[in-house]
Amino acid sequence: MLWFIGGSIVIVWNVFHDPRLDLRLVVVGALVPDVVDGILGGARLLHSVVTGVAVLAGVMFATFGRRPLRRRLLALPIGVLLHLVLDGAFTDTTTFWWPLTGWSWSGAGLPSLERPLAVAVVLEALGALGCWWAWRRFGLADRAVRGRFLRTGVVEPC
Repeated sequence: MLWFIGGSIVIVWNVFHDPRLDLRLVVVGALVPDVVDGILGGARLLHSVVTGVAVLAGVMFATFGRRPLRRRLLALPIGVLLHLVLDGAFTDTTTFWWPLTGWSWSGAGLPSLERPLAVAVVLEALGALGCWWAWRRFGLADRAVRGRFLRTGVVEPC
């Protein structure tokens, strides 16, 4: 879990450098594929790049003419697509390109649960390091800064 939280925050900040991007929605987007597909029984719908692109297109169409809402909601599909990268979902061609490669699933479980324990521990430690970096970088030790982040999802670098 920390791998997706810390990893998505570090990547998004270093790619976009946008303090107005709602990092809360990035994190939700990065976590929701394992939640939904866990309920579905393994790497399924949200481990497909086609679904990630469909979520992105849905946000774009649903927010036509509402730029502030679009800016906020784009963080969600960004998080979903980042999950695919951080999870290595592209290594399962059948699921990653579903339904373009056919309608059946590969039968794979969630990649985050099928990793060897040592790999999972290292990734979680890296995610914790990413969370620590964000804590320091954005001054989240300050109660006012942390409160603003929790209310709005936006941060400003220290």
